[in-house]
Amino acid sequence: MTVPLEPSDADVAPRPAAAAEAFADDDRDHGRDGDNRDHGRDGGNRVHGRDDDERGDGRGGRHDEPQAAEEVAAQVAEQVTALATEQDGTHHGSPDRTDHGKQSGVLGREHRALSIGIVAVVFLIAFEATAVGTAMPVAARELHGIPLYAFAFSAYFTTSLFGMVVSGQWADRRGPLGALAGGMSAFAAGLVLSGTAGAMWVFVLGRAVQGLGGGLVIVALYVVVSRAYPRRLQPAIMAAFAASWVIPSVVGPLAAGTVTEQLGWRWVFIGIPALVVVPLALAMPAIRRTAAGPADVLAPVPPFDRRRIRMALGISIGAGFLQYAGQDLRWLSLLPAALGAALLVPSALGLLPAGTYRAARGLPSVVLLRGVAAGSFIAAESFVPLMLVTQRGLSPTMAGLSLAVGGATWALGSYVQSRPRTEPYRERLVVFGMLLVAAAVATAPSVLIEAVPVWIVGVAWGFGCFGMGLVIGSTSVLLLKLSAPEEAGANSAALQISDALSNVLLLAAGGAAFAALGGGAAGAAHTVSDGASGAHPAAFAAVFLPMAAVALAGAWVATRLRVPDPV
Repeated sequence: MTVPLEPSDADVAPRPAAAAEAFADDDRDHGRDGDNRDHGRDGGNRVHGRDDDERGDGRGGRHDEPQAAEEVAAQVAEQVTALATEQDGTHHGSPDRTDHGKQSGVLGREHRALSIGIVAVVFLIAFEATAVGTAMPVAARELHGIPLYAFAFSAYFTTSLFGMVVSGQWADRRGPLGALAGGMSAFAAGLVLSGTAGAMWVFVLGRAVQGLGGGLVIVALYVVVSRAYPRRLQPAIMAAFAASWVIPSVVGPLAAGTVTEQLGWRWVFIGIPALVVVPLALAMPAIRRTAAGPADVLAPVPPFDRRRIRMALGISIGAGFLQYAGQDLRWLSLLPAALGAALLVPSALGLLPAGTYRAARGLPSVVLLRGVAAGSFIAAESFVPLMLVTQRGLSPTMAGLSLAVGGATWALGSYVQSRPRTEPYRERLVVFGMLLVAAAVATAPSVLIEAVPVWIVGVAWGFGCFGMGLVIGSTSVLLLKLSAPEEAGANSAALQISDALSNVLLLAAGGAAFAALGGGAAGAAHTVSDGASGAHPAAFAAVFLPMAAVALAGAWVATRLRVPDPV
């Protein structure tokens, strides 16, 4: 179920007014009671408009009723409307104005504590995501777990898919507070378990617990934004989420490297949970005040949908099997690949909105676009540092820094989409953003030609990240706009599932193509001083060019985001 494309607080206020008018109509001819049944939409116009002239004569209609009754009804309607508007503002977190009558922002008095708290949570998750990659090789080597290295990443990913679905149901039924608190607790517990692991399998288990917590948290945060912020502020808080990744993306690897060298890799994992306490203490009271409980407190709370939980488990296990098959290119790997597809495909069809895979207009296309954009971009980005190291001889540090500007331009793109002036052009901005992503991904492998300077990648990726900022921020805003309050959790989970699932599928496909064309030999050549000695340009082209085609297809999907206006 979706709500109108341009919902606002004004959509709610007319209903009590119309109800008061219907109350006044009790003194009127009951033979015309049907005229008021549509009072939530156009009943008022029918009462006072054309129908009065056509039906008033000869039927004891509106022209014969006392004017005093209309005046009383108008006064009652005005009072009820004012009360409903005030309650609606409270329901969405707090009234959307300050004491001086000016509209407040995300850092205004009403939202300051909540905004700082939840953005700090996103900041810590972003820092962990960028820091762990730096410490992971050292951890795997010390724990004698190099063969399980890839599973340290995939374990997080697969359990996060399950956590997203559980969080969506939890938040819709009980509010986001419990899902957020439980998710952050699991996230911290997983970090501690990995940081204290004495064997690689314990380390992987910790990453799985951490992924479950991360999936719970990300969906719960979307529901908090949906309930606690008025619609005009939702683009701004989404932009703040994107901006909170800028510093971690630049500082995270450097800080993690320093901590790993000076104190040991374990402190990269153990140190973060202690930092979680402060943002939780700041955000929890505000969430309890503005977004706790079910969306409709008068409606009975339905039980958890066990069928969706089983599908979430199926999609997680299926994604894990497919990722394993993509890393182990043998004929025997076709068996786990087939099993993974058998589990994943029906589960994904059941968890995503109907019409997602055919790009139906509105919400299905929003969810599909999120996956297409994230999957194509992240799959390509994962191979950029390896390409620069093995094909152009850059050091790992310089290869990583070539992408550092992307964090700033991503935040800039998210900021641009959050401005009120860009709202009427949101769909066009998303199309433009996907074209930038496609161009950036297609341009990156040009450095495989020796005559092309390596800084071309940094420039191209800066533009690509700007496009991603436009797309990711806009899809988040459109999802909340097209979701009824009681469905915000389930739809947010669908958006994140599309994002995460496309990542694993496109990474698996790109990795398989890379390995099939000799990319494994190129990856092993990073210790050679002359990067050309390990040159396998076709392997990298087999990753980047298909991903550019996927991103270009996303530009077409972006043309289907708007729901057609009713005739």
